[in-house]
Amino acid sequence: MARVYIETYGCALNRGDTSIMETVLASRGHVIVEDIDGADVVIINTCTVRMETEQRMIHRIRVLRKYCLEYGKKFIIAGCMAKAQPYLLSNIAPEASLVSPQNSSRIYLAVESSDRVILLTGDRDRSILGKCMVDRIAYVPIQDGCLGNCSFCIVKNARRKLVSYPIELVVDTVRELIDKGALEIEVTGQDTAVYGLDLYHKQALPELVREITRIPGDYMVRIGMMNPDTMYNILDDLVDVLKNPRVYKFLHIPVQSGSDKVLKIMRRRYTIDMYRSIIKELRRKVYGIAIATDIIVGHPGEDEEDFKATLDLLKELWFDRVHVARFTVRPNTYSASLPQINSRVVKNRLKRIMDVVESLGIRKHRRYVGRVVKAFVTEFNGSTYTGRMDNYTPVVFTYRDNLLGKNVKVLIKDCTFFDLRGDLLEYSC
Repeated sequence: MARVYIETYGCALNRGDTSIMETVLASRGHVIVEDIDGADVVIINTCTVRMETEQRMIHRIRVLRKYCLEYGKKFIIAGCMAKAQPYLLSNIAPEASLVSPQNSSRIYLAVESSDRVILLTGDRDRSILGKCMVDRIAYVPIQDGCLGNCSFCIVKNARRKLVSYPIELVVDTVRELIDKGALEIEVTGQDTAVYGLDLYHKQALPELVREITRIPGDYMVRIGMMNPDTMYNILDDLVDVLKNPRVYKFLHIPVQSGSDKVLKIMRRRYTIDMYRSIIKELRRKVYGIAIATDIIVGHPGEDEEDFKATLDLLKELWFDRVHVARFTVRPNTYSASLPQINSRVVKNRLKRIMDVVESLGIRKHRRYVGRVVKAFVTEFNGSTYTGRMDNYTPVVFTYRDNLLGKNVKVLIKDCTFFDLRGDLLEYSC
């Protein structure tokens, strides 16, 4: 029996893989500990989606390696970095075992071996589903991998094969989480729209969400990120699902650029006209729906005209939330081989686009000031509550009693580009 300490970085999929590791290790008699000093084995579950993330991972791995060597602890590096950059890690920490995301359920082989173990091949076990609950918000990975081949993405190298979890397993997992007090269920994946293609030979996301919403209880379901080209074929079914009162009227649909030329370089499989038609159809059929998107600034090939096209698209479609990221070179990707844009130019574009994003966000949220809105309370941070409107817009307020899981009415007094803020008027169970 070993005492195991795990550090987790990155997305909900990584948190789900950590949950798988914890479940498997506990079933074999090992103990998960919160204090690294009390551990026999140290595991770091890594992320490498961006250059700055990789640099943080390298620094932390070096610190943990030194610590493990000094105190005689076994060191294991898991996650996307182990799969995508094993040679780099073998140079930084030659003693460490390496375990890919697909081998999370086999982590015990590395924990229990007296030798260095390399687990980078093999398929994911569909019978074990990871889950993570932060406070009362639960993240449930429903699929791993995607069908795209974006030129900038290193995650494709780490999570290449599409693996969907059976509907029955996902529903049972969600039911367990709701029984434990989860108020919000986020079904996540690299591209949730392709869920089921490998198992059922069809895109089964709408069917899955319908099954989840049949579970009794007070909770809301949030559908995770999906790509425009893959959601296109299930758009009508998604519209129907989004009208369910237990599903947030919210979708995260990355566009990445407003230029067809740049999208082609990125190997994104849609045009701006196609993307625009999807957003307009959703807004026409789902009243009040909120749309989040992602933008990459400074991708190779982006000139000033392309960047302006992105700004124009943001102003035209007026998204509810925009995640802006500076392009960073990732090893073993096509984009890394292309001529890179001057860093001063990219920095200038970042400032300009953030000015637009914040201005549009403030304008959109300012329309709520003076109005009373309904929200479902899912978070408490020690001084304030956060509720979510039915389109996932966050509403922040203060109150002395426990309001988690309650429906509230809040008079909006102020706003930021990210949230609404106000005073509680009333609440009900």
